[in-house]
Amino acid sequence: MAEEAHRSPAAQISVTRNGEADKSHEEVFQRDVPHNISSGPIMSHSQNSNENYAMTEGVVQVGPFTGDMGGAVVLADDMRSPAIEKLELVRKWSINTYKCTKQILSEKLGRGSRTVDLDLEAQIEVLRENKRKYEHVVKLAQTLCTQLAQMLQTQRQLGDAFADLSLKTPELHEEFGYNAETQKLLAKNGETLLGAINFFIASVKTLVDKTIEDTLINIKQYEAARIEYDAYRTDLEELNLGPRDANTLPKIELSQQQFQIHREKYEKMRNDVSVKLKFLEENKVKVLHNQLILFHNAIAAYFAGNQQQLEQTLKQFHIKLKLPGGETPSWLEEH
Repeated sequence: MAEEAHRSPAAQISVTRNGEADKSHEEVFQRDVPHNISSGPIMSHSQNSNENYAMTEGVVQVGPFTGDMGGAVVLADDMRSPAIEKLELVRKWSINTYKCTKQILSEKLGRGSRTVDLDLEAQIEVLRENKRKYEHVVKLAQTLCTQLAQMLQTQRQLGDAFADLSLKTPELHEEFGYNAETQKLLAKNGETLLGAINFFIASVKTLVDKTIEDTLINIKQYEAARIEYDAYRTDLEELNLGPRDANTLPKIELSQQQFQIHREKYEKMRNDVSVKLKFLEENKVKVLHNQLILFHNAIAAYFAGNQQQLEQTLKQFHIKLKLPGGETPSWLEEH
């Protein structure tokens, strides 16, 4: 009964016969609530609690109430840093992309100037031309292998046919037998030649698809650095041609700093490419020297009918033939 005596009229909601809430209590509640209550944050303080709760905009702080609710709300650095860093990266990327695109269009239209290292550009052009020629050689060698494999299959079938006729034709036994042995010997030597050509193809493909391609990737990075350098150089030149006042001097100084950064990057990439081209040339000469000797000796020995010289050529270059239908060597045998 004591609890009922302290209840506010607003806490008592009666229901009419139609099942609807009686709205007469709303008027009582509105009369009981003071009209000078502010619309700001609601704060409650309990006398029986050791901790108080203070509410600020967007942040709920738990702890002893100090009584000071004034001052601006400052977000922690760890809450704003990721978003700000992402926005800053996007802004820098957008500016850099715009400048580079403008530089590329200016060069294509013949309006902009570009930095050219004549010696390095000539080496790069020679490398790209050689890569196209090496790829053509590989395709021709692959075609030769395909045709040779078809010929070997025909020779084996022809040798089997001669051998069968040698057994079934007594009067021509020796003649058919000679031809059967000749075709089988040619097929065997052809398999040796095929192994040598396949080794030649694999070595040249490694040179083209891995070694040269890796250098071309560095060249693309160098060319991108060159475009960035020319873009910021052009931007600095345009600012220097304009007026110098309190508004433009900070822009010129910032442009000078960006220009210096991209100049150092461009020079580093240019030196790296020059060194890589030098090492590539040495490696290319060494690889092609050995492979061209292998190809020549194998072809010459095959068409000369010198089986011993053909086998010696494969041993010289440590080439192991995989016999048709042979078992794959175990890991211990390979190592």
